[in-house]
Amino acid sequence: MAKARAKTEVQPLELTCADETLSLEVMRWLSHLRAERRLSAKTLEAYARDVRQCLAFLAEHWGAQVTLKRFAALEATDIRSFLAMRRADDIGGRSLARSLAGLRSFGRFLEREGKGRVGALSAIRAPKIGKSLPKPIQIAAAKRLADADERAGEDRDPWIWARDAAVMALLYGSGLRISEALGLKRREVPGPGEGDVIIVTGKGNKTRMVPVLQNVLALVQDYAAMCPHPLPPEGPMFVGARGGPLKARIIQLTMKRLRGALGLPDSATPHALRHSFATHLLSRGGDLRAIQELLGHASLSTTQIYTGIDSERLLEVYRNAHPRA
Repeated sequence: MAKARAKTEVQPLELTCADETLSLEVMRWLSHLRAERRLSAKTLEAYARDVRQCLAFLAEHWGAQVTLKRFAALEATDIRSFLAMRRADDIGGRSLARSLAGLRSFGRFLEREGKGRVGALSAIRAPKIGKSLPKPIQIAAAKRLADADERAGEDRDPWIWARDAAVMALLYGSGLRISEALGLKRREVPGPGEGDVIIVTGKGNKTRMVPVLQNVLALVQDYAAMCPHPLPPEGPMFVGARGGPLKARIIQLTMKRLRGALGLPDSATPHALRHSFATHLLSRGGDLRAIQELLGHASLSTTQIYTGIDSERLLEVYRNAHPRA
């Protein structure tokens, strides 16, 4: 019971800038987010920090301790002033948007509890967040990441580095998300020569058919032959050291080790292999619509971010195809 309570209790906040009533409501809100919304500890910590910073700003802004009644009477200019202060500290748009989301969540909680309605929060637009381009890995490096020989010198069981090589090869060879690769069942992966597609379950529980290379299937077969644990047809294709489902964190740590060995930047993550799959297909003349289907993107606009990476190739296509070029 003590452990169960520890999961739902939130550490008290020191809110000297707010009166006792408002501080209590903040604690009740955080406990609600943990117990009912099941938010992670890091998200709770960020929300608590954002609200604490806002209350500290308001106390200084108003020249008095913030009360529940005064907070409920917030005006749009107060919130804009707080966001402007945060932006002056070189806080990015993503962090500002999260701050506003946390304040809105607290405001909705107060309204549901009948403690007041902070209408000004809904009048503020969230800051625009610039879309950052994916950072693909160079072709030669991506191939080495999916090469089992690169791991042969590691102080681990050979079947483990064979497993990691097979997972990396699937991420790069088929453009899978790491959750999709680790969610594959044994029966869903054909042996070499037995098929050339796999059906994966992606976001929103949607399934799609994805081609898979024969040399990738050979790596998967090598791993399966070396694995000391049983791999029943209905069980996971990839298992951990003790035979349970393989965790994404293990592959992320493997990638971290390989980054150091191959001299790759921190942006070289397992998900970067999926970006590399799309970017390299596009650079070799792949059709954007086809890449959209392969990646499982619901909207073409999501896939179009890769055109920003390969703009030089698009200009070359334009120059070669346009009749007046």
